[in-house]
Amino acid sequence: MALPARMTIKQAGIPTAIVGVVAAGGLYVAYSSFQPSKKAFGGGLTGSLKLQNAEDVNHNTKRLRFSFPRPEDETGLTYVSSVLTASWPKGSITPVFRPYTPVSNLDAPGFVDLLVKKYPEGKASTHLHSLQPGDSLFFAFPIKAYTWEPNRYEHITLIAGGAGITPLYQLIQGILKNPTDRTKMTLVFGVNTENDILLRDEFESYQKQFPDRFKVVYTVSSNSIEKTSTEFRNGRVTKELLKELLPSTSGNDTKVFLCGPPAMEDALTGKGRGESGILGELGYRKDQVFKF
Repeated sequence: MALPARMTIKQAGIPTAIVGVVAAGGLYVAYSSFQPSKKAFGGGLTGSLKLQNAEDVNHNTKRLRFSFPRPEDETGLTYVSSVLTASWPKGSITPVFRPYTPVSNLDAPGFVDLLVKKYPEGKASTHLHSLQPGDSLFFAFPIKAYTWEPNRYEHITLIAGGAGITPLYQLIQGILKNPTDRTKMTLVFGVNTENDILLRDEFESYQKQFPDRFKVVYTVSSNSIEKTSTEFRNGRVTKELLKELLPSTSGNDTKVFLCGPPAMEDALTGKGRGESGILGELGYRKDQVFKF
């Protein structure tokens, strides 16, 4: 998933010198083939990676698997990180930069998976959806979004909207694959239709495997859900829904992680710097909420 469209290159921490190098001719296209490290995103520019396969997840989302130069190479990423990509859509003079959060196991050797939603006017997403196995995509470097500390909180709430699920999924993966991390989680996933629920099989598997630690609630804004249940709700992510699901804000043993469309994030946290929005009204302080 790309980070919110309102994020600029400067905000993402992308040095202008690197933009110039990539745009000037891709001098580091094969750089990753010569890195002595077995970490594909271990430092410096990664270079071009070839698309191994593409899988249609739903009507507008693909899972793209890119191969590392050597099958033993690992990502080298830590939770929670994204990777900056540069693509040259047809007719574009300059490259288009987009950060995407990998959804594959960060420790798995040989490849990295991106979950890419195609937007009608999205230059990068349209280009990535057009790639065929054997085509290449330029990966610049990793971007660290948040440093997770195991057992820092007794419970966390993860609120996602649409394709904003990817950084939250990466965090869920990291917590549940760590046998020493006992953090409990509630995921609230807002989508337009039931067909827009990404990674549904993975979440339902986690819920069965960790019933005392992981709970997922889907809320569907269309009327495609005939009746509400403990797992499916009708409507958007509302104050009433979160009041029901969120734990008490007393103490420092809980936190909310949020990623979704700008309108959703503004409704939940407010547009200003103060403690406003739905979460503020429910008693959550600014330091108890993290937005990817």
